[in-house]
Amino acid sequence: MKNRVKEFREQQGMTQEELAEKSGISRTTISGFENGTIEITTNTTMDKISKALGKKTKTVFFL
Repeated sequence: MKNRVKEFREQQGMTQEELAEKSGISRTTISGFENGTIEITTNTTMDKISKALGKKTKTVFFL
């Protein structure tokens, strides 16, 4: 799944750990999205990450 998690995280000057804490999603999962090893996930996970980034889910996960 192509996504923009890393792009938006870096724009906000956030580390993976900070995003994990803010979203309630593990840093390992955040890393998996950023490096492309995680391609399938739940809507809830996508929503939590997107909300923590202050973006709409479709903006972050559906290019």
